[in-house]
Amino acid sequence: LPPGSCRAFWGWLNAVFNKVDHERIRAVGPDRAASEWLLRCGALVRYQGSPKWQQDYNGLPTGPLGKYKIEAIDATDSCIMYRGFDYLDGLEHVTDIKLEKCMYIQDECLQRLSETNNLQKSLQQLKIISCGNVTDKGVLALHKLTNLEYLYLSDLPGIREKETTFRVLQQALPNLELELDLE
Repeated sequence: LPPGSCRAFWGWLNAVFNKVDHERIRAVGPDRAASEWLLRCGALVRYQGSPKWQQDYNGLPTGPLGKYKIEAIDATDSCIMYRGFDYLDGLEHVTDIKLEKCMYIQDECLQRLSETNNLQKSLQQLKIISCGNVTDKGVLALHKLTNLEYLYLSDLPGIREKETTFRVLQQALPNLELELDLE
């Protein structure tokens, strides 16, 4: 294989993993379809009422439609990307999202996240760690997550205007606890 072709292949495969299947969402419900998407991309999900993180695609619980509601998403080291974010639209119970070392997460993803109606209502905790493509613009977009209680930002070299960005965010979300671990 010529150099770089492997990366191109994985990029292509990751794009396939992130392709939204609207038929599937209708067939199995938003939480199941989103679980399949997230696990395919290497993320973990935790369901309402369960302490256990689900990581095995083949071990996804089956049961009546809508029985398992995603409450938390841990996307550490996953290949989730913008084109898959339509899967989040139908999720009504997500309180907690962690984006760590996600190479495809950029400002557009955070804007999309903050414009998702259900997440505006449910999301309480968000952690964004070591996502090199996130800039001030993406962080500022989070002001639409009006119920966000806790935001942790760490190792984000793309953030240049720290003071301004965080002041604006705190003004928009006065109840937000903002924890920073940035250079």
